[in-house]
Amino acid sequence: MAARTPLSSRPLDLLYFTFFLIHLPASLLLDCQPLYPPSLVPHFISQLPKKYIQLSADPLVGGAMGYANESNDFLWFKTFLFVEAFFQVPVFILGLKGLWKGMNPQLSKLQSYSCSIYLLLLVYGASTATTTLPCLTVLLSTPITSVQSITVSQRYLLLSSYLPFFVLPMFMAVDMAMRIAKLLQAGVAVTAERKSQ
Repeated sequence: MAARTPLSSRPLDLLYFTFFLIHLPASLLLDCQPLYPPSLVPHFISQLPKKYIQLSADPLVGGAMGYANESNDFLWFKTFLFVEAFFQVPVFILGLKGLWKGMNPQLSKLQSYSCSIYLLLLVYGASTATTTLPCLTVLLSTPITSVQSITVSQRYLLLSSYLPFFVLPMFMAVDMAMRIAKLLQAGVAVTAERKSQ
């Protein structure tokens, strides 16, 4: 098996790997629950969103789970959950694999497996930041929701829960764009060198 550069020597990749590793079970066990047939969700797992909402008064998850009187108000958020289930979850798996394999020092950067996922991680980062921003806007601009009032401490809890899912994916998108730009520059330089020979 070819040698790989360990994650410990790639701090940003380690951060993204850890983020995906934590986010994958959270998505499957909590976020995507409104999309599952209730009969397929074990009772103790179905209690997780209820406990979370009791603690945080999250109007978005509460609306998506149908705890709000007018759950159609949160149809846009439920649409984002479909994006999470059918786009983000597969990206977590592919991202974990690609980031784990990492750079192979025996191959050029253009041939390395981790470089081949840069575009996918760029799209993931931009998409996730874009879908999280309206959620943050709701949390910041709606002091009283159709579910219940949110206390100041609950607002801080909610912002601390949602903000990392905006900041880190946005940072990832910018980082991947810069990595792709470097690869394109290297490819252009190699092409120009070959033409000059």
